[in-house]
Amino acid sequence: MALIVLTAFVVILLSWLIRVICETVSFYWLTPRRIEKIMEKQGVRGPKPRLLIGNLLDMSSLVASSTSKDMPVISHDIVPRLLPHYLLWSRKYGKKFIYWNGFEPRMCLTDPGMIRELLTKYSSLSGKSWLQQQGCKNFIGCGLLMANGDAWHHQRHIVAPAFMGDKLKSYAGYVVECTKSMLGSLRNSVESGQKEVEIGQLMTGLTADIISRIEFGSSYEKGKRIFHLLTLLQQRCAQASKHLCLPGSRFFPSKYNKDIKTLKMEVEGLLMEIIEGRRGCVEMGRSDSYGNDLLGILMNEMQKKKKKDGFSLNLQLIMDECKTFFFAGHETTALLLTWTVMLLASNPDWQEKLRDEVAQVCNGAEPSVHHLPKLSLLSMIINESLRLYPPATLLPRMAFEDIKLGDLLIPKGLSLWIPVLAIHHSEELWGKDVNEFNPQRFASKSFVPGRFMPFGSGPRNCIGQSFAIMEAKIILAMLASKFRFKISSTYRHAPMVILTIKPKHGVQVCLEPLHI
Repeated sequence: MALIVLTAFVVILLSWLIRVICETVSFYWLTPRRIEKIMEKQGVRGPKPRLLIGNLLDMSSLVASSTSKDMPVISHDIVPRLLPHYLLWSRKYGKKFIYWNGFEPRMCLTDPGMIRELLTKYSSLSGKSWLQQQGCKNFIGCGLLMANGDAWHHQRHIVAPAFMGDKLKSYAGYVVECTKSMLGSLRNSVESGQKEVEIGQLMTGLTADIISRIEFGSSYEKGKRIFHLLTLLQQRCAQASKHLCLPGSRFFPSKYNKDIKTLKMEVEGLLMEIIEGRRGCVEMGRSDSYGNDLLGILMNEMQKKKKKDGFSLNLQLIMDECKTFFFAGHETTALLLTWTVMLLASNPDWQEKLRDEVAQVCNGAEPSVHHLPKLSLLSMIINESLRLYPPATLLPRMAFEDIKLGDLLIPKGLSLWIPVLAIHHSEELWGKDVNEFNPQRFASKSFVPGRFMPFGSGPRNCIGQSFAIMEAKIILAMLASKFRFKISSTYRHAPMVILTIKPKHGVQVCLEPLHI
């Protein structure tokens, strides 16, 4: 009897091992090679990949070389610096080419028409790949940014009200209040002798303060600590994109994995303190709701019954959403503000034009949501800043089914990578002055769809886009009305990518208070 049981156990174990081996071979070798052959038959080729690591070493080497030194002058021709592999391979293999991120084949897509079709017509048949999700698993988890299919649809539906209508307008008060406080402290510092500031750090702190209040309400001081830890976690997780990600690799007892685990636990511990505090208030009858901030919206939704298809929020997903919006809610705007101030500090004529517009529209009052639509010049300046320095250099999607894009059959499992930075700097799409700061190009809203996408496009575009633009407009209008600023002689132009485009050494500007 024992022998029969043992034999049955061995058979089951061997069957399981054979299945795992077959699935692994298919996932890592057969499926990628099948995709490669399908694309080769359509004339889409690329650099030869190395076993397991693909073209990772080639990309890392090219980027390390191009970013090893600072740029000698302030030049906005940054594609050769940040995407040298794109330039090399597009010249050699054409605008559409395949490269390999480890075992994952990726096709570079730059055609505006095909991009628009992918992001609109096929938005439900494409999403984030396993590799992308693994790279961000410890950072923002399964929040909206990394969700796919029905999970993405439900999460978007739950969060959308927090960034629409009157709710969105109510955030303007937080923005004005926080900016006013920051500008007051800045004026005191300048008048006491400090003539130079690092604007990137200033804007990062300001946007973190604003999103902390919007996301956590009265608990925003804890939100600031969460922001600091998430910044460290982002830097660690960004390293994942440079290395091969294998199943189970996050469990290896390396210092890298231990650091990430420690940071993740501390972030989620702080989030749980806030969540438990609110839950306790409701349970003890001190409050009849969890609040009307973003966290409150999520917690109120968690109490509802499961939907018909079984989707429901849980504590982990709430924490993932909080981390997602904390990152996306301050990072994009902080970088937009930083690069825009650098551009205005380097172009005093446009700075003066902006100051005149703010004075005319606001007439000395603090900017409100009613003033913003009238600040057309400011809109043009922001768009040009987003064109030259889009926060994200790439927009990734994976085809979950076979789809037809233009004259190409895109097989299921192929990742499509849209090089936003390269498209924004395409001379073919934008003209000879593509690498010059010229907000006037946005005076007309009639341009080729699919060539300007700092916040993505289609149904999966950035849900916080309107909030980010509103916030940036208020802060820049208030800054320009209180200070004149010029680029410091100590500033070194060195854009770099850590998930987003950042200034390596910060942006130093000299400030002159305006006594109005």
